[in-house]
Amino acid sequence: MPVIGWHASHEQLPPSRLLADARHAEQAGFQAVWSSDHFAPWSARQGESGFSFAWLGAAMATTTLPFGVVCAPGQRYHPAVAAQASATLEELFPGRFAVALGSGENLNEHVTGERWPDKDTRNARLRECAQIIRALLDGDEVTHRGLVTVDRARLWT
Repeated sequence: MPVIGWHASHEQLPPSRLLADARHAEQAGFQAVWSSDHFAPWSARQGESGFSFAWLGAAMATTTLPFGVVCAPGQRYHPAVAAQASATLEELFPGRFAVALGSGENLNEHVTGERWPDKDTRNARLRECAQIIRALLDGDEVTHRGLVTVDRARLWT
């Protein structure tokens, strides 16, 4: 059976409005919420860019819906930090959180000041990050040296 969800576009609306809209989506019968994760809006006209992981905690605390977010680990988010954020939301709201991993967009990732890699490199980095995140979520201690570096990371919650 398909799930009909509502999308919280952080690049278009302020977090307080998205929070109210998530509550309204639940009241209207939507079955889930999916969240973007932008550092910057697509255009200055949109003019918003709330921090999705902080918003997710607030939104999940005030609704009963499952939530998901698109996250691009590897440049703006270290994979250990993405894993910790995901594990924290899952611990707070068991069975209600999902994360989709992507290779990122220069629009959001350039803020680190690091060069923007080509698509093949971003895909390889994404594979590494996904393996690291899975291992951390499985309770493993992870040390990794490749396109990203992890030194003896372990999730405690």
